[in-house]
Amino acid sequence: MKQLILFIFLMLSCSAIAQHQDKVDFTYADVYIQPVPKEKKIVGTVAYKFKVLHDVDSVFLDAKNMKFGFVSLDDKIASYDQTDEIIVFRRKFKANESHTLGIGFEAQPKQTVYFIGWDDEVKGNEQIWTQGQGKYTSHWLPSFDAMEEKVEFDLTIGVTRDFKVVANGQHLLTLERKNKELVNWNYDMKRPMSSYLLAFVVGTYEKQELTSKSGIPIENYYYPQDSLKVEPTYRYTAAIFDFLEEEIGVPYPWQNYKQIPVHDFLYAGMENTTTTIFSDGYVIDSTAFVDKNYVNVNAHELAHQWFGNLVTEKDGNHHWLHEGFAAYYAYLSEQHLFGDDHFYWKFFETLQQLQEQVDRGEGQSLLDPKANSLTFYEKGAWALFVLHNELGDKAFKKGIKSYLNKFQFENATVEEFLAEMEQASKKNLSNFREEWLQNTGLPFENAKNQLAGKAPSIKLLFEMQADLKAAQ
Repeated sequence: MKQLILFIFLMLSCSAIAQHQDKVDFTYADVYIQPVPKEKKIVGTVAYKFKVLHDVDSVFLDAKNMKFGFVSLDDKIASYDQTDEIIVFRRKFKANESHTLGIGFEAQPKQTVYFIGWDDEVKGNEQIWTQGQGKYTSHWLPSFDAMEEKVEFDLTIGVTRDFKVVANGQHLLTLERKNKELVNWNYDMKRPMSSYLLAFVVGTYEKQELTSKSGIPIENYYYPQDSLKVEPTYRYTAAIFDFLEEEIGVPYPWQNYKQIPVHDFLYAGMENTTTTIFSDGYVIDSTAFVDKNYVNVNAHELAHQWFGNLVTEKDGNHHWLHEGFAAYYAYLSEQHLFGDDHFYWKFFETLQQLQEQVDRGEGQSLLDPKANSLTFYEKGAWALFVLHNELGDKAFKKGIKSYLNKFQFENATVEEFLAEMEQASKKNLSNFREEWLQNTGLPFENAKNQLAGKAPSIKLLFEMQADLKAAQ
C-alpha cells in the first residue's frame, strides 16, 4: 500500500515537476557504462553538473525501469523518490546555485539498446548498438526525454578486449582495466546535445580515415571481411561533406564525423551527434552500387548534424526542421554529384507520390507531429525547394546561415525559422506557411510550374501530357 501511495503521489506531481525543469540547467555529464551482453543489461554511473536558474523544490531525471545503487548530491548521500519512469530529488534548490549529482544504476532496457548475436555460436558477429530517437536514451541512462535539455556528454564504455567501441565525440583513450580482460574506451564531447542523440556501438570493426577540406576527421567503419566494399559503400563521402559545409555556409560544428554499419538496424540510418549508425544492408560492392547505394542516406544523416543536432526542434510539432531539411540537403548533394536532371526528376517522382497521397484523402500538414515519413521527408523537401526558388539563392542561404548561428546548440520552432528567412529576404512568408506547411493538400499546379521552369525535359513531359489530355 505504501508503494501504491508513493506511485500515485509521484504521478500527480509529475506535471508540476516538469514545469520546474526549465528552471534547472544541466550542463555536463560524465558517464561510465559496462554492458553485460549475456544478460542484456547495462550497469553504470553518471555524474551530472547542473545550475539552478530559479528557485525550485525538486529536480528530476527520466529513468525507465532502473535500479539505483549509490545516489549523491554534492558528494553527500541523497534521498530520492522513483517510479518506473523518473527519479526525483526533493529539496529547496536556490537560484544561481551549482550542484553535482551522482548516480549508480542498473538497467535492462527492452528497447533503445540492442544486443545482437550474443545468443548464437557465431564468433565475431556480436554487436551492441543504440537507437535513441523516438525511444529515448532514458532506457539505459538516467537522462532527459525532452529535447530541450542539452548537455555535454563524456562517455566511457568498458568492454572485453575483443571488441571496439565507437561513440559520440573524440576518442581519447583506450585503457586496460586492472583485470586485463576489460578495457575502457573514453570519448569526449566539447559541445552540448540532446540526450536522444547519445549513442554507442560495440563490435568488430576496421576503419577508413578521411579528412575534409576544412580539416575535420572522418572515420568510416567496416567489418574486417568487407575491405573491398569500403570504397563503393562510402563513395563520395568526402565530396558530400565538403559540399554541405560550403552550401550551408556554417562550419561543421563537431569534433569529427563517424559512420558505423550494424546488423538488423531499425531504419536506414540515424544521425547521432558525430556518430551515424546505419543498416549494413547498405554495405555493397561496385556492382550493386548501381541498384542500391548509401549516397542519399549518407548525405541525409550528415545534413542532420546541422539540422537536428546543431539546432534541434523544440518538440514534435516542429519536426519539419529536422527531416525536411535533411531530405532537401541530401537532394542538393545529389545534384552536386549527379547533375540537374537527376535532381529535378527526383522531385518529379516525389511530387507524384505526394499527389497520390492527397488523392487518397490522406494529405497531411507539415505541422502535424503525427505526419508520416512521406510528408516530413518529401513534402518537407518540396517546401524548401519552393522557398529556395521564391527567395533566391542569396537570400535563402543568408537566412539559413542566420538561423543556424542564432540557435546553435539550442532549440528552435518553425516560426523562429520563418522569422529568420523573412528577415533575410525582406519578404512576408505567410502565404508560403499556409500553402506548404499548414495545408494538408498540395499546391500541385504551382509545384509543376516550379519544376517546368527549372527542367526543360520535365516541361516537355507536362506539355505532352496536356496535349494527350486535350486530344481525348
